[in-house]
Amino acid sequence: MGNVSIRWLGQMGLIISSESTTICIDYYAAQGDDRQVPPPIPVEELKGIDAFLGTHDHLDHIDHVSWKVWAVTNPEAKFIFPRKHEESVLSDGVSRSNALGINAGESVTVGDMTIHAIAASHEFLDMDPETGLYPYLQYIVEVDGVRIHHAGDTVRYEGMMPLIRSFGKIDIELLPINGRDAWRYQNNCIGNMTYQEAADLAGEVEPYVVIPGHWDMFADNSEDPYAFQDYIAVKYQGKLKCKIPVVMEEMVYDAQEHILYTITS
Repeated sequence: MGNVSIRWLGQMGLIISSESTTICIDYYAAQGDDRQVPPPIPVEELKGIDAFLGTHDHLDHIDHVSWKVWAVTNPEAKFIFPRKHEESVLSDGVSRSNALGINAGESVTVGDMTIHAIAASHEFLDMDPETGLYPYLQYIVEVDGVRIHHAGDTVRYEGMMPLIRSFGKIDIELLPINGRDAWRYQNNCIGNMTYQEAADLAGEVEPYVVIPGHWDMFADNSEDPYAFQDYIAVKYQGKLKCKIPVVMEEMVYDAQEHILYTITS
């Protein structure tokens, strides 16, 4: 087992690095007037990435403006996404050889990392009954004995927990906590778990560390990560560790000691 480096990019964005492979998941890098926080890495400066992953085709998860740039600036990079969205990814200029569309239950390996896909329910599973393809995915990233669960955008659904547990012990879990309500649904803002639901999911999964996501980007679709942390502290009494991430702060997971620590400059 080795150490794995993680950087949070805001929202559900992550950069995960091992000694030999770096992947970038759900990075929303395009400028936008509705953003509360700027992109931490300018689009054109993000290079040396082995794979860009998107959990679903919403702008803050598959950022087509940025994917068009990265297809040029990272010509060897693979692009991993729900297969249902293959045509939109190919239209970004990603070559067919680099476009790795996958569906729930499938896996792909890039370098020393293996990415497993399970279905996500962005309020709804929305599986295409003709093709069996899911538009929303969660990823389990395995590297050097470490398992990282990136939940994408999802609520909990029947059968989800056995799927997560089938991969064995989860080391790190990134969960959306922004919730859902009638106002957002009416305004075509599809929701996720509430912070209480996300905390209780983590309480059952029992990762070594849980990280809240999807709380910082948009004023009308945010949440307080400290409410999530406090709920965990009260309900799970030290049995579940929570780390509130700071944008671009390097977190290193020690797989031997099961400790997530930060690198300070």
